[in-house]
Amino acid sequence: MDAHFIYAIGAALSGYFLGSIPFGLILARLTGQGDIRQIGSGNIGATNVLRTGRKDIALATLLLDAGKAAAAFFLIKLIFPPSAYLPLIAAAAALMGHCFPVWLKFKGGKGVATFFGGMLAAAWPVGLICGAIWLASAFITRLSSFSALLAAALAPIIAFFWGLPYVAAMAAFMAVIIFIRHRENIARLLKGAEPKIGGKKDAS
Repeated sequence: MDAHFIYAIGAALSGYFLGSIPFGLILARLTGQGDIRQIGSGNIGATNVLRTGRKDIALATLLLDAGKAAAAFFLIKLIFPPSAYLPLIAAAAALMGHCFPVWLKFKGGKGVATFFGGMLAAAWPVGLICGAIWLASAFITRLSSFSALLAAALAPIIAFFWGLPYVAAMAAFMAVIIFIRHRENIARLLKGAEPKIGGKKDAS
């Protein structure tokens, strides 16, 4: 079997299992908040953790979820042979693990924090631009989900014109996953029924 293929599989599996650690669920339980899946939208991400009223836990979840893709990227870069694409595979796989964790019957988070963590690790200028796009869009529209979808959709285009084709490919893959996980939000956006930031309920 080709060594490059074996390394690619190893990078993907490592990234997936690292990404599948449900930090929101773990932190909520450790701090006595119960099963986060029984609160709000039922997601394990920072937005839903915030509904417990614990901003500190939500912030920790946000940082840890973002860190999963970044950790996968740098871990593979450190222990695997030098490669332009293996760390990117690991970061993309971390997003898959976060969104579809085997431990939770493949029902994970929406992946936005993990997406940004992966982009910042792979190409921090592109990651910062995507973050700025999210912030600007969220400020104007007050729609968190739309802003995340916009940033994800533009990420591969930005990376490509930045001269980073491998990063563009990773970003495109991650964008597809983000859109899949936000399909309910997309349906509400099309109906004009998506809750806005600061409203009674932010379902993004």
